[in-house]
Amino acid sequence: MIESIDRALAILQLFLQEEAPLSLTQISKKMGMHKSTVSRTLDTLEGRDFVRRDGETGLYWLGLQVYSLGMLFREKESFQKVAYPYAKALALQCKESVHMTTFVQSDAPYPQHVILEKIKSPQTVDMAPPIGAIRPSYCAASGKCLLAFSESYCRRYAGCKLKKFTEYTITDWDELLKELEAIRRNGYAIEREEVELGMTCIAAPIFSNHEIIAAISVSGPVSRVTEDMQEQIIQAVKKTAAEITQALH
Repeated sequence: MIESIDRALAILQLFLQEEAPLSLTQISKKMGMHKSTVSRTLDTLEGRDFVRRDGETGLYWLGLQVYSLGMLFREKESFQKVAYPYAKALALQCKESVHMTTFVQSDAPYPQHVILEKIKSPQTVDMAPPIGAIRPSYCAASGKCLLAFSESYCRRYAGCKLKKFTEYTITDWDELLKELEAIRRNGYAIEREEVELGMTCIAAPIFSNHEIIAAISVSGPVSRVTEDMQEQIIQAVKKTAAEITQALH
């Protein structure tokens, strides 16, 4: 057992038990630890936004990362039950990997999303990223859907520096905003070799209560997902996204 990790987790569990903000002294007494030890642990947790300290009262409480993890777990559990059969059918139809993704909070200076679910390609070669992988949103089809249909998500990162991953990555915000407008108009996004050379992806948004909550995508090597196949896959992805949206109502 790693003591520092165990101590941090115990402090987080204490907040869940007490269900109220706590002072350094209170945490120290309840944990049976020296203040200096607890203070160092809290500083680490605060730096990662797992706890937050009120500047006026000095009290500590759970941070946004705990909330994000909880929401991610809840969304994955309920969303997966509804969406998985549709995603599996899409993978069988297109014979390529299918991903379902959603928003994620991270330390990156640019927008990112996380892969909630993956149905692996039946093909021998499967280069698509695994469940839990965090990807840049502005140059991935799923992420572009999330940006295009969530004004608050897009506004939060507007103007940030866009890292170049390949020669095809969009790094100019004006160009990106034009593409996001086209995605809203067309109802789907396409990405070819913007994150990783040799890979392409087509995605469509999934809504709940008229708000985007996720995106579903088909991805594979450009050698298999050719431009001639795009229209067929676009229609299949849009249809599946619409079916999941309807099923979530």
